[in-house]
Amino acid sequence: MGTEIDDITFTDADYAEFQRRLRQETGILEGWIEDGSCDTEQARCGFELEAWLLDENCNPSPSNDAFLAQLDSPLIVPELARFNFEINSTPHPLGGDLLRTLHAELQGTWQQCETAAARIGSVPLMTGILPTLSNEQLCLANVSALQRYHALNREVLRLRGGRPLHICISGERCQLEMDHHDVMAEAATTSLQVHLQMPARNAVRTYNACQIAAAPLLAATVNSPYLFETELWQETRVPLFEQSVAVPPWHDRAGNAVQRVTFGSHHVGASLMELFAENRDCIPVLLPVLWDAPAEELQHLRLHNGTIWRWNRPLIGLPEGGAPHLRVEVRAVPAGPSIPDVVANIALLCGLERHLETLPEAPETRIPFAVTRDNFYRAARHGLEAELDWFGRRICARDLLLQELLPAARCALQELQFDSGDIISYLDEIIVPRVTTGQTGAEWQRRYIARHGPDFHALTRACLEQQQRHLPVHEWNI
Repeated sequence: MGTEIDDITFTDADYAEFQRRLRQETGILEGWIEDGSCDTEQARCGFELEAWLLDENCNPSPSNDAFLAQLDSPLIVPELARFNFEINSTPHPLGGDLLRTLHAELQGTWQQCETAAARIGSVPLMTGILPTLSNEQLCLANVSALQRYHALNREVLRLRGGRPLHICISGERCQLEMDHHDVMAEAATTSLQVHLQMPARNAVRTYNACQIAAAPLLAATVNSPYLFETELWQETRVPLFEQSVAVPPWHDRAGNAVQRVTFGSHHVGASLMELFAENRDCIPVLLPVLWDAPAEELQHLRLHNGTIWRWNRPLIGLPEGGAPHLRVEVRAVPAGPSIPDVVANIALLCGLERHLETLPEAPETRIPFAVTRDNFYRAARHGLEAELDWFGRRICARDLLLQELLPAARCALQELQFDSGDIISYLDEIIVPRVTTGQTGAEWQRRYIARHGPDFHALTRACLEQQQRHLPVHEWNI
């Protein structure tokens, strides 16, 4: 979905030709995977970070066109709404000084964003769902000026037969229910998307490890408890995103329902080709854009894959002059609460994934997929208080992390030869006290409202002030 398109209307012939090219390109990818053409050595990490632009009253500022013109950077791009933007990092080798390198890069980019935003009377903020966002602001008048977003809206509504999108989210004490007549509710869900490039020989173990790690990872990183001033899930982004582009489901070869936004329906068995084959065979084309490009560039395969929002999404990279590579895009983590927190969340992901990937017995053989999926949604609902099923026992996510997974993640980062000082700085001094105190971004927001009352503008100002001090969230004042 990152590539701009020329047209927003399509014919039956466009769909048929796109499907033909998709089949051809999927066959090319399958050949690369089977004959060992994909990179077998490199392990790298990078990220995408979505963020908000605010006005002087901490309301969304629909000004990303002027903001991006000030920056003129290929690494900072528009998102669906005109009050959102996205920062892209460069990929770096996994291990060594990766964490401090990502921190320095993000901090430098963020400072550029602050300067550019100030020139147009705005300020940037990273958070999962903006507390001051109103439903009225999620309208097509605020869609970014790119054809691909108009096409996405048109095609989602076409698949729904013109019916509005129904949003219904039940929290512990409140329920939010409404109809939305476009896909703009998706713009409320800003995230940190971490890309893990892996040697092709490890692809299955890496992908399944990311799936299994998703629940404890999300439990420790939740940052989206409110939507339209209503307290819902600890990570309300999850149900909101799933419902904001919901189209009628299809079924995979085993008969499982397949959604556009999905955690999936099974562990990967022999190859990541299972997911790309599912894309080809089971999930209808959403945007049949046709390119005059060699089939080996996989333009149609990659666009189709980009319109299927798995919480852990397989990607194929085609570096100029290099071998194609496989990577996993981990999409469940929310944006924020601060730059140190973002880097610490990446450290936690890397440690959890490596720990699970290198267990002597593949964990996907011991944890049924249905359990892995249920754990993910429990974590989204309840954060660190979620009760998870873990290798046959029920345990609170906080206890699981403190007693088992954080020590294991630390050892895994050491095995990957991460800098020892960075492990201390990001895992021991940020993640451990966050989990110990229970003060995730979501819990800080809830505690703030409990103490000061339902003033969501004050909450947002406090979040912005704390974020600008570059303090991790467990140190934020209430």
